[in-house]
Amino acid sequence: MIDLIVLFVIAGICGAIGQSISGMSGRGCFVSVGVGLVGALLGLWMARALALPMIFSIQIGGTAFPVVWAILGSALFVAVISLLTRNREA
Repeated sequence: MIDLIVLFVIAGICGAIGQSISGMSGRGCFVSVGVGLVGALLGLWMARALALPMIFSIQIGGTAFPVVWAILGSALFVAVISLLTRNREA
């Protein structure tokens, strides 16, 4: 149970950093955790597709969490979401 809480805290920090990089901050703690988890999946998928090495990962209960790829994936995810949901005024 403690490992899951630590994983969510690290995902929240990575999500918050990713949101700050893309310019969309202040969305809340739960949104940061969700963005961090989605960013980790997206970033890890991109790294594997491009055959890039795991730069910095944290071992949490036998699971490696890719911190750098989570931050980059979060920034990319938030940037795409903000482009899709921005207000369009005519």
